[in-house]
Amino acid sequence: MGWFSEDSEQAVAYDQVVNAPHKAELSHELIAAAASYEAAKAYEKHCQTNGQPQSHAEAKALLAGLTGAFVDRMVETKGLDFIDKERAKKQAHDESVTYVEQDYNVY
Repeated sequence: MGWFSEDSEQAVAYDQVVNAPHKAELSHELIAAAASYEAAKAYEKHCQTNGQPQSHAEAKALLAGLTGAFVDRMVETKGLDFIDKERAKKQAHDESVTYVEQDYNVY
């Protein structure tokens, strides 16, 4: 995997979030790390299947959708409040965009 290895902080957070029982005690930071990991996996799969997006903006939009979908799913299944949901989405998107910018050499 190009962005996050299986033993990265994001991968560990992903395992924690996905395997956690239904509870509202998960922090938005943990959810965000898990979402960025899930988005990175889905983005790389998308790139393998369809090729890399034409532009940096298109890649960012794709990642925004992927992180948002994961966070929404976790909020529905784990019971977070609206504020944690929005914080997690923003943080996950920002973290993912950092990796896309490195991929497109945008600084």
